Amino acid sequence: MAVTIEENKSKKGRVIITVAAVLLLLVIGAVGISFTDTGGVNPPNDIGYIEIAEGQDTDQVAGLLKESGIIKFPMVFKLQAIIGGYSGHFQAGSAYIEKGMSYKDILDMLITPARNTVKVVVPQGCDTVELARTLCDAGLVVWDDFFAALSNPADYSYRFIDEMPIRDDTLEGYLYPATYEIPYGMSAHDIVDLMLSTMDAKLHEEDYVRAADMGLTMDQVITMASLVERETLPGCDLNRVAAVYINRARCNMPLESKGSIQFILGERKPVLSIADAKTDSKYNTFMYCGLPIGPIGNPGVDAINAVLNYAGGEDYYYALMADGSQVFASDYDTFMAELAGKETAIDLDEDVITNIDDRIGDFGAVAQIQ
Repeated sequence: MAVTIEENKSKKGRVIITVAAVLLLLVIGAVGISFTDTGGVNPPNDIGYIEIAEGQDTDQVAGLLKESGIIKFPMVFKLQAIIGGYSGHFQAGSAYIEKGMSYKDILDMLITPARNTVKVVVPQGCDTVELARTLCDAGLVVWDDFFAALSNPADYSYRFIDEMPIRDDTLEGYLYPATYEIPYGMSAHDIVDLMLSTMDAKLHEEDYVRAADMGLTMDQVITMASLVERETLPGCDLNRVAAVYINRARCNMPLESKGSIQFILGERKPVLSIADAKTDSKYNTFMYCGLPIGPIGNPGVDAINAVLNYAGGEDYYYALMADGSQVFASDYDTFMAELAGKETAIDLDEDVITNIDDRIGDFGAVAQIQ
């Protein structure tokens, strides 16, 4: 006798209904989560920045927004761009996305041909006063407003700020040098935050680990990098310059950066007097041994990496020449012989330069630089 087993249709139906209900809830949940983002994004530090290149498509733009932490759901963004007819119409240039903007707000901005922005070039090594002049000349900020935005570091939330010591001009060194397109009407606070966030994006966890391995804080790394940046030109050997300053700092000897004197004076004088070099300041690297109290400008990532990539060496003397070439030496006599008859980029009476050949062992090792 054949036995026939018939599936319970009512039970099967209940299973199908249950699965469908679960899937529906998942879809509703996903849509709900997406809506909270599409209805009002929350970029890092309340403002996001992307640079769209000529010809970039929807996939690439969505990727930029995702990588910058501005949107969470690039697929939803792409679908909205396609359905709304935005694809293929993105305009090249910078875009600043503020907290609370919807995906539609962002898309409307990105297809606008002219975003009413000003291109600002912040050169590597530029200090805060020089930067303020540039921004004021461009009509983007008022002098007092800009320095008011710099006066309270607690207004900004970044790891490097939390770890730095309290001092005047606290944010000097952290306004990252780059080319920015800044819209008219952007507040001084938001401009400062934009530059700080750019610096934050350049510093990775491994950089903090490497600094600690060297016995340095990130603030000391940035301070050293600012010396390297101020004393070099494009194409210079940054790693070797960094090694000179680190070698000197390890011996607790004067770093003798002419750039530090220019910073104190507030101008890039091509000829410094002995009186200039004797200006009493904690930034004076001729009068005080070791690092200055803080950065003397805003270094780029190459100068920062030059410090972090320190590999030793025997150079203790360095000079940048007027023609852009560099002179390195391990001893004073060789150094002075190399300088004979040549013009340095920043001139200073040679008597101010310290002959430390017979004194290196007398300074004693400085524990903070390994």
